[in-house]
Amino acid sequence: MHNMLIKNVNIIDANINFQGDLLIENSKISKIDSNIKISDIKDIKIIDGKNKILMPSFIDLHTHLRDPGLTHKEDLESGQRAALKGGFTVLCPMANTKPVCDNEEVMGYILNKSKELDLCDIKQVCAITKNLEGEEIIDIEKMRDYTDLFSDDGYTLHNEKIMKDSLSLSKELNFKVLTHCQPEFEIVKRDLNLLKEVGGNLHICHISLKDTLDEIKKYKNDGYKFTCEVGPHHIFGYGLEYKVNPSFAEEEDMKYLIQGIKDGYIDMIGTDHAPHTAQDKENGAPGISNIEVAFQMVNKVFSENNISVNKLSEMMSANPAKLLGLNQGLIEEGLRADLVLIDTECEEIIDVSKFVSKGKNNPFNGQKVKGKVMMTIRDGKVMYDIKGDLQ
Repeated sequence: MHNMLIKNVNIIDANINFQGDLLIENSKISKIDSNIKISDIKDIKIIDGKNKILMPSFIDLHTHLRDPGLTHKEDLESGQRAALKGGFTVLCPMANTKPVCDNEEVMGYILNKSKELDLCDIKQVCAITKNLEGEEIIDIEKMRDYTDLFSDDGYTLHNEKIMKDSLSLSKELNFKVLTHCQPEFEIVKRDLNLLKEVGGNLHICHISLKDTLDEIKKYKNDGYKFTCEVGPHHIFGYGLEYKVNPSFAEEEDMKYLIQGIKDGYIDMIGTDHAPHTAQDKENGAPGISNIEVAFQMVNKVFSENNISVNKLSEMMSANPAKLLGLNQGLIEEGLRADLVLIDTECEEIIDVSKFVSKGKNNPFNGQKVKGKVMMTIRDGKVMYDIKGDLQ
């Protein structure tokens, strides 16, 4: 087991901003101090963190890995390697695979293959309805043994009774319902109304509109407990014809979302990484491949809008970790060492030809972003290093 000492680094999470050293022992953050002496520790790797920022690694509550069945777009290995390059160590892949992840067999395949690969931690999402058809609720109690995340993402769950039953069950069996809303405003309004009626654990995926956020603000101000996310692309661009779900909105919507982040109404960033082949994209498949550049996109928007790196860490690490009940997401002694070393000032151009993901579908190719992931550490091990020693 390698121990690691990161020296002279700017340590930032949702709460702290501290210059000093961090020691990793046995996969855990064992010490944070202004100057750690290590004469008594054998077998230690020392990393100079000068002019760099050390943050908790990112957690993606909303991603698509396309495996099983659609591996021409992405597979469990390419998607997780792309994630590590982007600073993510925990992923929640959606159930819209082929066959759909709505049963033990598909769930088992994904979890076992991911365990063998040992790249990221996979918290697999299970479908709510059989085959994502929106008509028949699956055996949630049985699938609850494997996951506490359920969603028909990719399709809107139009059946109000099933949505209501899912929310009721989510209280009883302690799981989260991740709702994909289109038409966005109407479905968010419906789901929040159902939450008010029956309670439950609701998370609203990828919001993009001012009206939606107003509805969310109303319920949050009234004390209802639920969470919501925004995709990096919906705060980075607007008015594009490029097909994503939900669509790119107007400048007014984008600015309103950014203000909503400042005001604390939007809880987290979910990439909605949705890789496609060039041909599928031409044939109208909605989605953006962005997990490798998500942090850089968000960092650029935040720095231009005077939003702190602490806030970025809260939205990309602490809040998702809290929602998933993980022993990480902050930089504190005793927590699991899932960390990312970043050069926040480095300016870069998005270049899809350098993507590790099989999906090169990103409309911001050639655009400037800010910051760069230099190293990704998962469970105390270096999983990605810009110098090229990918594990």
